[in-house]
Amino acid sequence: MKERIERDSLGEVRVSADKYWGAQTERSRNNFKIGAEKMPLELIYAYAQLKKAAAIVNHECGKLSEAKKNAICSACDEILAGKWDEHFPLVVWQTGSGTQTNMNVNEVIARRANELLPEGEGRIHPNDDVNMSQSSNDTFPTAMHIAVYTKLHEHLLPALDGLISTFFEKEAKYNNTIKIGRTHLQDATPLTFAQEISGWRTMLEKSRNMIKQASEQLLNLAVGGTAVGTGLNAPDSFGDKVAEQLHKQTGYPFRSSINKFHALTSHDEIVYVHGALKALAADMMKIANDVRWLASGPRSGLGEITIPANEPGSSIMPGKVNPTQCEALTMVTVQVFGNDAAIGFAASQGNFQLNVFKPVILYNIMQSLQLLGDAIHSFDIHCAKGLEANEDKMKEYVDRSLMLVTALSPHIGYDRAAEIAKLAFKEGLTLKEAALKTGYVTAEQYDQWVKPENMV
Repeated sequence: MKERIERDSLGEVRVSADKYWGAQTERSRNNFKIGAEKMPLELIYAYAQLKKAAAIVNHECGKLSEAKKNAICSACDEILAGKWDEHFPLVVWQTGSGTQTNMNVNEVIARRANELLPEGEGRIHPNDDVNMSQSSNDTFPTAMHIAVYTKLHEHLLPALDGLISTFFEKEAKYNNTIKIGRTHLQDATPLTFAQEISGWRTMLEKSRNMIKQASEQLLNLAVGGTAVGTGLNAPDSFGDKVAEQLHKQTGYPFRSSINKFHALTSHDEIVYVHGALKALAADMMKIANDVRWLASGPRSGLGEITIPANEPGSSIMPGKVNPTQCEALTMVTVQVFGNDAAIGFAASQGNFQLNVFKPVILYNIMQSLQLLGDAIHSFDIHCAKGLEANEDKMKEYVDRSLMLVTALSPHIGYDRAAEIAKLAFKEGLTLKEAALKTGYVTAEQYDQWVKPENMV
């Protein structure tokens, strides 16, 4: 393998000749061989957006030549196009400020930009030029916010909207299908299947609204704070101008944080957003569990609905089909709950002017966004869209339910209605048979008062 010599403030480092990273990236690669979790590419792309915006603003401020600005911007555009993905090898488990990933990005941009720079324009330095007016301490949290906001709006919310749309379609289809309700896992009064689905759909709409509202906090960016929040070595209004440029580049209305001392040491915005993701995960757990309970059987369970048979369910029992999409979704929700605990604890560990748990915070929220988006979309297309009501079974349960007796309470009182229900259960009678046996109602009254369609 051919190598080249790279230098940094600590001395010389040998780097594979075909790699664009430099000495600091190589040191991190060698010093942090911890785990297989790589820094998410979404963060790298967010960094490329940020470095491009910073180069443009530094040029506008008279600090960076036009030729260098153009070369840096072109290198960033190539990163955003996915051309250099393999040149960002660092793991999550590194310095807590993300300095080594910032330098990885700086080094790759600098090396590629130097290839693009016209002769006679000097050399682009990863620190002096690409990192001009910046620090890892303000750029890493800025890139975190860009990456999370983008992933949330471009991956998770579209998947959520898709499932909401599917539930709307199912509501329209089953608007007149009456089934028995259940509370405490026991029989309750009737409702329509559409009403039950509307509960699922409204959960998702509420979660979507909370996530979108919380995500507005991510628009605040730390850039311009540099090392400790004072903005040392950055031009006046650098953060404001970079945020404006990022708005132009991404279409998202990013803004400079009012207080950079807060922006460097606190990650309460991400805690807040992930709390909304946890609420969505809780809803998805409930929906998935409802679906697999309702589909249980096919002959010894509830069997009120059928779901698609996507693959064989057992290696030993022929013909078995399992609710695998529900299982995958519920496992994802468990992971999200764990991620929330990790994020909350990591965010509590800011000391003085910096929180040094940034990579693990970023990794966990990005995993939650990826998994929730993927799992919700998979559940939608492989389960929810093919979900069908077993209307005969639903009618059977309604007809057998003892809780229809609730309709008699206004006419004969709670105690007498309870007596009828207990008699029916004890003697294996239908509710009507028990009601007539007590003499509390006539057949005509029973038929008039106990109508499931009037109880929904």
